Amino acid sequence: MEKKVAILTEEGFEEVELTSPKKALEAQGYQVDIISPNEKPAIKSWNHTDWGSEFPVDKHISVADAQEYAALILPGGVINPDKLRVSEESIQFVNRFIDDGKLIAAICHGPLLLTENGFINNKRATSVKNIRTDLIHAGAQWEDSEVVMDNQLITSRTPDDLDAFNQAIVTHLQVNN
Repeated sequence: MEKKVAILTEEGFEEVELTSPKKALEAQGYQVDIISPNEKPAIKSWNHTDWGSEFPVDKHISVADAQEYAALILPGGVINPDKLRVSEESIQFVNRFIDDGKLIAAICHGPLLLTENGFINNKRATSVKNIRTDLIHAGAQWEDSEVVMDNQLITSRTPDDLDAFNQAIVTHLQVNN
């Protein structure tokens, strides 16, 4: 398998939660593609308290093939996961990573998408505290830790945890690919 990682996102993702893992993985030689169900050629980030930069979409979800990728990253932001969780194509894309036993790494509000397909059930996970109850109601064993690893799932709380999140992703990929 090529060294490729997918980042699934919609408009309103927290900018640093996409750019930081992308930079860390590219430094390790990975090609990182931004995948989106959004029809626009570029999508806008959220940067702390206001709209941020625009980022080009590498592939629309309808033409993205999960088999090309070693891992999937789900950045947070309040708007992004809420849009993704109503996109059937996005849920099916995530399901292909689950079925193939590939790494899924989600940060902040990102794990919210994993409540839609039941994947978070009986998994150890963390997130921003705002969605803790959502994850618990979906069956997660929620922890307040900077990074939580449960087999093919890596989760982190907030941008403050990005160093640990990125390192966990890189290490997992080095050991398992």
